[in-house]
Amino acid sequence: MSKTPARAKARRDKIEAMRAEEQRQGRRKKNTMISLSVIGVFVVVLGAVFAINRFTSGSDTAAVAAGESQLVRADSHKVQTTADGKVTLVEFLDFECEACRAAFPIVEKLRKQYAGKVTFVVRYFPVPSHFNAERSARAVEAAAGQGKFEAMYQRMYETQTQWGEKQVPADALFRTFAQDLGLDMAAWDKAYSDPATLVRIKKDMADGQALGVQGTPTFFLNGKKLEPESSDDIKAAIDAALAG
Repeated sequence: MSKTPARAKARRDKIEAMRAEEQRQGRRKKNTMISLSVIGVFVVVLGAVFAINRFTSGSDTAAVAAGESQLVRADSHKVQTTADGKVTLVEFLDFECEACRAAFPIVEKLRKQYAGKVTFVVRYFPVPSHFNAERSARAVEAAAGQGKFEAMYQRMYETQTQWGEKQVPADALFRTFAQDLGLDMAAWDKAYSDPATLVRIKKDMADGQALGVQGTPTFFLNGKKLEPESSDDIKAAIDAALAG
């Protein structure tokens, strides 16, 4: 969760250390269990990243009371949908947040594991202390107007080390991303600078604040905040929601 640079660095270091440990464990299992197919091994500890309330029945009444409409609006970006809409995972994120970038591959794997079963929703929550956070959100929202939300969303995390944590405007770089995606640049430029785009982003932020979001990434599963200590905790919560 992005708050102060020192705390963000500590959380980033911890999650990266856990990801490295996951890789080491994966190699050990591969060497010792050749005859088995090891699927979905995740031991990434996210507890230090997500300083939010634990997913339990009754611990998140404030989020539920705030109303489902504040979690998923009609114009919210769904990167994956299901026909029954039974289970929905909402993420409030900041494209300049290094903890969000560390969580990104975990979310992508969950999307594959729960394809057709879980709806995944992305909400903007650019942290003011991040110089290019709002700009990156505007770039993604401008691309969304041409049906390229997910492509630009992924590009931001793939390139974050190039522009993140720098006190230099990344407008020109973000424009090259739009060009690479083959967008109508006149339309993208207009949307990027349109005050309405920023209003759209700030609406997500207002919803997040009303729901108690204080940093990123913050996840809600069916209206309740999650406090996962590992990716297995997220998976367990999703499985429980699907079984309920």
